[in-house]
Formats: sequence, C-alpha cells, structure tokens
Amino acid sequence: MAPALSTNTSATTASATAAVGEDRAPATGVRIDHVHKSYDGRSVLDDITLDVRPGEFVCLLGASGCGKSTLLNLVAGLDRPSAGTIEVPGGRPALMFQEHALFPWLTAGRNIELALRLRGVPRAERRAEAERLLRLVRLGGSYGKRVHELSGGMRQRVALARALAQDSRVLLMDEPFAALDAITRDVLHHELTRIWSETSLSVLFVTHNVREAVRLGQRVVLLSSRPGRVVREWTVDIPQPRRIEDAAVADLSVEITEELRGEIRRHGRD
Repeated sequence: MAPALSTNTSATTASATAAVGEDRAPATGVRIDHVHKSYDGRSVLDDITLDVRPGEFVCLLGASGCGKSTLLNLVAGLDRPSAGTIEVPGGRPALMFQEHALFPWLTAGRNIELALRLRGVPRAERRAEAERLLRLVRLGGSYGKRVHELSGGMRQRVALARALAQDSRVLLMDEPFAALDAITRDVLHHELTRIWSETSLSVLFVTHNVREAVRLGQRVVLLSSRPGRVVREWTVDIPQPRRIEDAAVADLSVEITEELRGEIRRHGRD
C-alpha cells in the first residue's frame, strides 16, 4: 500500500485545493519551500526551495550522494522533512523507481491492475484500463506476458504504465533509465517525451546524466554536493523533439557539466 503523505503535506494540499476552487487548476504541481533534511545530525538537504509548475518537466541533477533521491522521497511522502514544507496541490504523486519493481509472479497487465485496484478502480474496468495504458507506452498486446519474458526496456515501460495507473497529475522519476543500454534509453527518452506531451503531467526527474537532463527537461536544476542546495538552474529553450546528440543539447550539456565539476571540486576540498 502506498504510504500516506505527511500531516503538513496533507494540510497544505487541502488548503491549496480549497483556495483554487473546483474550476481552477492549482498554481503549482509541486512546491518545495525551505526544506531541510538531516539523518543522525548530519545534513543531507539544506534550504531547498523549488516549484514545479503544472505540466512542467523539471530535471534534478547533481553528483552521487547530493540528496536527489532523498528529495524525491520527501515529495512522494515516503519520508518527512526535518524542516520546511512540501505541497502537492494536485494530490499524491506517482513514483517510478530506478528498478522496475514489478512483481514477477504477475503478468504485465496484472502488475498494472494492482495499481488500479489500490486506486479503487472497479474490477470490471481494470483490464480495459491496463490494456489502454500498455498501448500508451507502446506495449499493446503484452498484457499476458510475464516479467521474465520482457526486456529491460519493456519492463521499464510497464513500470511507467503502472505509475500512470495511479492517475496522479505529478510523476516523480528516480533515474529510471540508468541501467539501460544507450539505444534503449534513447528510445525511452522519446517515448517519455511523447507521453508527457500527451498527458500534461508535471514531471520531476532525477538523474546524474547531464545530457539526459538537457534532452528531456524544460528546466534543469543543479544541486550542490552534500548537503544538497540549489546552486543554479537553466531553462532549456531547445524545441522538442530533441535528440541527445543534437548540437544545442551538447553545448548546454558542456556548460552544465562544467558547473557540476566545480561543485564536485568544491566538495572535495571541504
């Protein structure tokens, strides 16, 4: 069962919904306001403030250990901030992990139906909806396939369909393509961009791959090494569809990489 959001998040979500009213969309997909997180007295995140607008695709970038996944877990409601607030006015976000986390004893379709059941979708409607979601991720006809019959890329597509089955307006993605080969990852970049454009989801995508961030995001946000702080952000004014080898993608990636290297060097001198 998906964990409940923290008390602060639930309260702010309710007040935000009341404020905008039933006919108006919320002003933000996610609002992170002066968030700190510490474990055993050691600071992991320090004073993070970040908004993700409705329908915006934001990539969160930083060196390993800078707190990217920790921040995503806080937004998902899997953990609570030590200080600060997180608001998700559109309701509980969906989360896609680094690993597909599919149940191997269930078929692709049944894995998606499990998410639909937890959402309260009636049994009579689940199969048709699972098949629709499989078609959305270009896996039509794969309802009855077992996990071991699927390639790595196909498993991640099923995991994406299962996340979409939660019917959230916010999708959180934690390095979902990191373990895939370059060609499969490129194909899934294209598919994710297509699905995002068709659904108008707010996406917060964590990666350590600079080119991936520039290939996908409307905005790239760089975190410093631990403790994670927002160092800089870039608006990506490169029209979609983009390719990872495009000259404009490469040029901006070089600029961001230099900034990232500087953060890593500064951390090494601490």
